[in-house]
Amino acid sequence: MNCRGCAAPLNLPLIDLGTSPPSNAYVHVDRLEQAEQWVPLKVAVCQQCWLVQTEDYTSADSLFDAEYAYFSSFSSTWLNHAERYVAEMSERFGLNADSRVVEVAANDGYLLQYVAARGIPCLGVEPTRSTAQAAREKGLEIRELFFGCDTATQLRNEGWSADLMAANNVLAHVPDINDFLAGFATLLKPTGVATFEFPQLLTLMAGAQFDTLYHEHYSYLSLTAVQTLCERNGLEVFDVSQLSTHGGSLRVFVQRKDGQHRPVLPAVQQQLQAELAAGVKTPEYYATLAPAAERIKHDLLRFLLQAKADGKRVVGYGAAAKGNTLLNYAGVKADLLSWVADANPHKQGKFLPGSRIPIVAPAQIDIEKPDYVLVLPWNLLHEVSQQLAQVRQWDGRFVIAVPELKVL
Repeated sequence: MNCRGCAAPLNLPLIDLGTSPPSNAYVHVDRLEQAEQWVPLKVAVCQQCWLVQTEDYTSADSLFDAEYAYFSSFSSTWLNHAERYVAEMSERFGLNADSRVVEVAANDGYLLQYVAARGIPCLGVEPTRSTAQAAREKGLEIRELFFGCDTATQLRNEGWSADLMAANNVLAHVPDINDFLAGFATLLKPTGVATFEFPQLLTLMAGAQFDTLYHEHYSYLSLTAVQTLCERNGLEVFDVSQLSTHGGSLRVFVQRKDGQHRPVLPAVQQQLQAELAAGVKTPEYYATLAPAAERIKHDLLRFLLQAKADGKRVVGYGAAAKGNTLLNYAGVKADLLSWVADANPHKQGKFLPGSRIPIVAPAQIDIEKPDYVLVLPWNLLHEVSQQLAQVRQWDGRFVIAVPELKVL
């Protein structure tokens, strides 16, 4: 395989997680007798542009289909983040009723609802039917399309040239990242700004966050790689900020190279220097993740096996994609993790891909009063532990497995 960013040969492996189904391919009860599609989950590093990427085994339209079950609005933490973003961008860039905002990967309208509430004309681009419909039910205008140059040209011709384009946690999800970025250069006004948010490579490596590797994530991003990709596609990075979301993310601000020139702020060079100092341009930097993932797998299995031997009940919370990567890599089934609770009704009544662990409503926790609740989306531990504070009443404890096993 060649690099999807620069087409150089991929010769540096990062990690091989074996095989697993796509992490959001939840199984309906009437399909339990059918086989799932298991495909290799391998990640490699380009030594030319230093883009970290999964090897290609599945197509985007099969991953982001009509039954896609990730709905952003079921996380209060994420909703608060989106509302703050809209307030900050509106103030910083003077957005008003004469502006145009376009969000790519608008999901269920979690962000654009706050744009619309300010009276700012907005449009969402969202390819998955289930989430697009949820956004429309909020009164938002949504185009059910994959984004790229052709889509951008179509929207520009319809009068949707944008003052602000938002793309949260989608840059990693696109197989043709060059076409995707070129679409932003096409749809932005000469004075426009686009922001990309994504989990950053530095925190993935430092925190051994191998569970964030799954088929729906085609790329794992550093500013080093993103800046090169943007320059190749008519965009310039002019600012970057650190975020706490998803265990540690970046928000990158870009503008058209041929448009209004805002000065490049010192934060950009500071982030690039931090990445260089960490070693993102050296093969040795990438050698630590595989052994860390193996350690995490073994620690989790030891905990689950000991809990079973002691007659303790362990359940999960959060039927998240990262949890599916962890459980399938570790080979965990329902004999060790009885079920996983999730607040999203679109997941309830289904089964996790691969492990076939049942997904239930959170009320089941109060009914069965388990000894341990394994929080699979560990980045939401604070939110989950507050929502499920009653677990402490029967001396239940919360557990996370990444970056190391902790019983809290």
